[in-house]
Amino acid sequence: MTFTNGEEAAVELTDVVPFLIEDEFQRLGGHYEKGPDWAPFVVEDGKLITGQNPASSEGVAQALVAQVK
Repeated sequence: MTFTNGEEAAVELTDVVPFLIEDEFQRLGGHYEKGPDWAPFVVEDGKLITGQNPASSEGVAQALVAQVK
């Protein structure tokens, strides 16, 4: 799970974590997608499955189960 910059700011961690995933991923040329803050958001790219935040856990689990069937 990762968090958007907005989610990190909402819990006042922007100055605590060593870097913000959203910023770093974009800086390195990655394709970054996000949904609304705190909403479930899951992305599948081949065998890679990722979720935006803990609210995405169920969706990530469902995607994983679908891939291993």
